[in-house]
Amino acid sequence: MTRSNRAIEFAIEVFVHGHSAGKSRTFPYEASRVGPLWLMRDAPRKNPRDYRKEEWIAYDVAAEDVDAIARQHTRGSFHVGATIATAEPHEATKSAYKALGYRLLGTEGFFVRRMDQIPRTPPAAASIERVRTAELAAQLGKITRTRPISGNLFGDDAPFRQYVAIDGADIVGRVRSVDAVGATWCADMYVAPSHRRRGIGRALLLGMLRDDQAHGSKCSVLTATHTGALLYPRVGYERIGTLFMFGPR
Repeated sequence: MTRSNRAIEFAIEVFVHGHSAGKSRTFPYEASRVGPLWLMRDAPRKNPRDYRKEEWIAYDVAAEDVDAIARQHTRGSFHVGATIATAEPHEATKSAYKALGYRLLGTEGFFVRRMDQIPRTPPAAASIERVRTAELAAQLGKITRTRPISGNLFGDDAPFRQYVAIDGADIVGRVRSVDAVGATWCADMYVAPSHRRRGIGRALLLGMLRDDQAHGSKCSVLTATHTGALLYPRVGYERIGTLFMFGPR
């Protein structure tokens, strides 16, 4: 296995554990290995109808093998995330899944940021704070329409860190970091349209990365839409691949 392949394998492991931890806030969401694939899905539920869609993650595994393994072990509906390194062609993979009856649901860039030479957080049009109080957690939960962060995640040793950008009394941006296998998973990066292009996204990420570094993270991993892919390289993230998401018809 080449160094590039090992880097992608590790980044995928960070992704599945970090992503699963984030989704476990409402109900336990487990990451496990099934042969050459990663599987993310709900822990056993009393009512099978409550299961959320499973996520199967593959790298350097033939589409036919991914399909066979997923269909053999799935509990219901699922989709497949096929990771392809930046330098590798992707048309053959897309054609192989299409031939099996899958449709392309979307693509996301796969990025890694190593923990070296993190610049100081520049001045921005909003103050950057980590969520450490029930009041701020409730305010963020109301905006995102999600359950507020629990109090056990406010401390310095918490494995889940949430940051917000505040302008006056308003939360205008957010990002979170989750500890995973010695690294960190970055998710839910968002800046309100009225406050974009004012340095807030960069300030949020750099503040988060400095805390990640202080917590001993080897690197930060994230996936990004086309729009996000324009921001992350500006703070040192390197694109190592693309995640192609396929759903069975």
